[in-house]
Amino acid sequence: MLFLLAELRALLGTPLSDERAQLAHDLAEDAIRGEVGERLSDPPQRGIKVVALSVAARILTNPQGLRSEQAGGMLQSYADSQTGVVLSEDERRRLRRAVGMASGAGMLDIAPSDTGMPVSVWRPV
Repeated sequence: MLFLLAELRALLGTPLSDERAQLAHDLAEDAIRGEVGERLSDPPQRGIKVVALSVAARILTNPQGLRSEQAGGMLQSYADSQTGVVLSEDERRRLRRAVGMASGAGMLDIAPSDTGMPVSVWRPV
């Protein structure tokens, strides 16, 4: 397990059934394993739990992926632009660092310093 269900309940501060908590854990774990594969150890490496809890909390607090909703005169906007089972770039970096994966070529600037031309690397989304 990447985190205890009690930890997820404590983070959310709301009642949560075992089934919903376990589903959120399993979906977060699946997303993380999709990113780092079988490099994930048991117990998980340091830094994995924070990402897993963040993803699980997003799944439970905004499962429909809403950016905002309005009921009468009350407008609720969600500050986090990530919704559902999606890993942010920061979370991907944290996961890769935690399991010892290289950052990839996207982190390197191979242009000579005297070119003066901006360099950007295309990365599929």
